[in-house]
Amino acid sequence: MPSPTGFFLVILAVLIQIGMLVARLETGRELIVIIVFHIVGTGMEIFKTAVGSWNYAPGGVLHIGAVPLFTGFMYAAVGSYTVRVYRLFDLRFSHYPPRWLTAIIAAAIYLNFFTHHFIVDLRLLLVLATVILFFPCRMYFHIHRRTLTMPVLLAFLLVALFIWVAENIGTAAGAWLYPSQDDGWHLVPLTKLVAWFLLMMISVVLVTFVHRPRPPEVHRPEPPDTYTC
Repeated sequence: MPSPTGFFLVILAVLIQIGMLVARLETGRELIVIIVFHIVGTGMEIFKTAVGSWNYAPGGVLHIGAVPLFTGFMYAAVGSYTVRVYRLFDLRFSHYPPRWLTAIIAAAIYLNFFTHHFIVDLRLLLVLATVILFFPCRMYFHIHRRTLTMPVLLAFLLVALFIWVAENIGTAAGAWLYPSQDDGWHLVPLTKLVAWFLLMMISVVLVTFVHRPRPPEVHRPEPPDTYTC
């Protein structure tokens, strides 16, 4: 008998998304980006499960091939997080690289997720290209009345680390398994951080087509008070 868990996860994710729109926590333009995340993620999942990179428990109600539909929402959650923090923290960037160049590298990263099964794996070269491109870039964000800053590459790495932690929770719960975990669960290899680091590059590029990267504000001294009689 198919497990209803995946079905309820999909319904819950859809209801949450509707709630985000109704409460105006996300805009229609941001929803388009999130849908693109969903499509991009689901497409990669279908391919990766077909070549045996990981696998899901058989059965389920809502699925495409061997991929439960709730998996697309995991990628969409990354997109939703990215667009939300962009607005909530009023993100600004110094020395942000040209968007057309970031789009080319992001497209190459996504393509490499597929092609490395058949030809040479370019992920380390793509990591190097991303590091070179974003090394001068810093991110400025606001918390209450404070403006803080950090290197964009550090932000990429931190989010990749949190995704890796979530991935360990997901595999420990049996949502999916890597081939090496079939004989018993163990921590997902830290090498997976490379894949999630590159995923962040794709995420940021997609979001920049909704929120154009803006430079940090230049604070000018306020003019002295004037009094009139």
